[in-house]
Order: sequence, then C-alpha cells, then structure tokens
Amino acid sequence: MTSHRDGAPGPAPTGVRVLLQRLDPGLPVPAYAHPGDAGADLCTREDVELAPGERRLVGTGVALALPEGYAGFVHPRSGLAARHGVSIVNAPGTVDAGYRGEVKVCLVNLDPAEPVRLRRGDRVAQLVVQRVERAAFELVDALPGSARGEGGHGSTGYGAPVPAPAGEHHRTSAPVTAPGGG
Repeated sequence: MTSHRDGAPGPAPTGVRVLLQRLDPGLPVPAYAHPGDAGADLCTREDVELAPGERRLVGTGVALALPEGYAGFVHPRSGLAARHGVSIVNAPGTVDAGYRGEVKVCLVNLDPAEPVRLRRGDRVAQLVVQRVERAAFELVDALPGSARGEGGHGSTGYGAPVPAPAGEHHRTSAPVTAPGGG
C-alpha cells in the first residue's frame, strides 16, 4: 500500500518500492501532486524565516531506504523559485541508497530585498527517485577524440541556433563583435 499526502491508505504502488519512516507524524508523507509528476513534494518540519541571501538546513520529517541502484534527488520547487526566489543551495541534493537519516533540504533565499517566511508543513522541495549506474573508471593516457573536443562552459555560444551555410555544422549564436564592428 502507498499513502496519500495525509497518510491514508492509497492504491497499490506502480513504481519502485521505497521504504519510508515518518519521523514527524504531524507532517504529510511525500506525495505526487498529479499523475505523471516526476517529483514527490517534501515539506518543512519547522517554521523558517530566511533573510535575503540567507540559507538554512531544514528537516522534512522523513527518512528513506532506497533500493540499491537508486538515488533520490532533491530539487527546488518552481513556484517557490518564481514567486519568492527560494532555491536549494546544492540543487539537486543527493540521497544515496545507503543513507538512513532524515532527508534535509538546504534552502536559500535568493531575493535581494525580501525575507521569506515558510511555515511548518509548507512544500519546499521535490524528491525525484531515479535508477543510477555506478561507473567503472578506467585510467588511460589519452581520451578518444569527439566532435566537441574540450569545448565547454559556453563554448557553443548563446541564444538561438543560427543556420550554417550548406555543408557546415550550425552554430548556436552569431559571432560576438565589439561595438563599432571591431
């Protein structure tokens, strides 16, 4: 059985089985707001006031036992970000399969002027559970070539793609020129 937000029994689960310990019976368990949602809402365990630029680690009142080969990723809620400038410092936060402590969220108020008040039980983050692979790192003297090469950190430009002349690869933006054409 799974649970609705209020903890009442719900329909049989259709996804990966995650054991959940409710550390605070006064809070709802993580739940998906709509069918097809990727993230289950996590709530704050305490009242929180974040001054502009302030960050705070807040508990969610739940601990998890994720199956081996899975991890939980704690993402910001888009509404909090858009309306109040609240995000997560280490977004996404990672909950490893072997971790058994309370899931906590490191919130930050990015609004330059307004404090943010969150109340106990407010939805502050989303938990996305995903299958993960462990890498088998192999030390080599040189890496094989690729079309991208070492380009990174904005090397493909900015803005909308610009069509390339026939037979050439497209680029993602027009060349940048200094004012006055130079």
